[in-house]
Amino acid sequence: MYYSDVEKFVEAIYKQLGIQDPEELSISAIAEALNIEIIYSESISMRVDHFIVLPRSPLENRWQIFGHELCHYFFHEGDQRFMHSLFVDLQEHQADYFAYHFCIPTFMLQQLHVHSVNDILQHFPVEFAFALHRLEMYQNKHFTLYEKPVYYLAV
Repeated sequence: MYYSDVEKFVEAIYKQLGIQDPEELSISAIAEALNIEIIYSESISMRVDHFIVLPRSPLENRWQIFGHELCHYFFHEGDQRFMHSLFVDLQEHQADYFAYHFCIPTFMLQQLHVHSVNDILQHFPVEFAFALHRLEMYQNKHFTLYEKPVYYLAV
């Protein structure tokens, strides 16, 4: 299977941290290994320098938000309050996409031979809608690899 740059990055991070299986996924262990301090809040989430603020919410929600905020940590600079709204939208879209791959890594899906939402929920601490969307992403990518290419004539 062809891996996107995000999938390659996520796999490299996990391998660098010595994480190979879903049972090893832990916010505190990953944050400690990356030298990130986690702060818990009643309702907000954000990343500031080497701090990630997570809401006091169920683990599934916190895990998904942690993945989202890690994208900002790894790839984004600046204060969104002073950015054009289109740039903020781009960063948020990138962070959402990254979170799907960080919270449910492709290389782990392949190892587990995942075929259903329940398979994902059994192994990863995510919400049903998140698992469903990630499964669709995974299946769509896998399916398109086996489709015949369509060629268009340049006009």
